[in-house]
Amino acid sequence: MQESGMAWIETVPDDDWEGALADLHPRVVDPTHGKVDHIMAVHSLNPAGLAAHDGLYRSAMSGTATLRKVERELVALAVSLENHCHY
Repeated sequence: MQESGMAWIETVPDDDWEGALADLHPRVVDPTHGKVDHIMAVHSLNPAGLAAHDGLYRSAMSGTATLRKVERELVALAVSLENHCHY
């Protein structure tokens, strides 16, 4: 059942990921929960889009001269808490 106020987007269930999706699964699965977070799963119908999102995320979260990785993680944590997300 869809949560109130949440958009509904068709996704491929984690257990049905085959081919290119199966190859991406280890990169995007949440090791704590053993599932792919919704923010990544929305790309499951488009593996190239999923790979691009993962690449963008990894690039954004790697440290730079102006903001260290730990600082980026703290910003991400603050945003996730504000948005009531577990990831």
